[in-house]
Amino acid sequence: MKAGTLRRGMNLWPPFLFAGIRITHIADDFRAVDVELRERFYNRNYVGCHFGGSLFAMTDPFWMMMVMRNLDRSYTVWDKSAAIEFLKPGRGTVTARFRLTDDMLEDIRANTADDGAKYLPSYQVEITDGDRDTVAKVTKTLHIRRKPDTRTRIGG
Repeated sequence: MKAGTLRRGMNLWPPFLFAGIRITHIADDFRAVDVELRERFYNRNYVGCHFGGSLFAMTDPFWMMMVMRNLDRSYTVWDKSAAIEFLKPGRGTVTARFRLTDDMLEDIRANTADDGAKYLPSYQVEITDGDRDTVAKVTKTLHIRRKPDTRTRIGG
């Protein structure tokens, strides 16, 4: 699926649509994704700032998706765990910008090379407000492994 088609489809996906989450950019090579969350009456919490669950949801699938699209089909990629650190109240439009680098991909390939070992890299994204102040940091840990039929057997 092309990046633009995926972006449009995900923007209509009910968990994003009804939370006010909008993907504004997916690069053709799936190495850059920008997501925004506009403040609305339905995504504010009790004290009038962004609901933490919406902040977290706006970051959910992207590291996994970006890594999957940049490795070949010989890899299995899953989300393993996630954590969010709230730094200040989120107000107005907040943005998360994901960037997948060549170094990150080479690190994955090196750590999953031949023996079928799982690799658990962690990637962080900052959620920033209109003043570019960091509202929250989200850390995602992925589970990455070569599929069994693509592993090199050691010693045999």
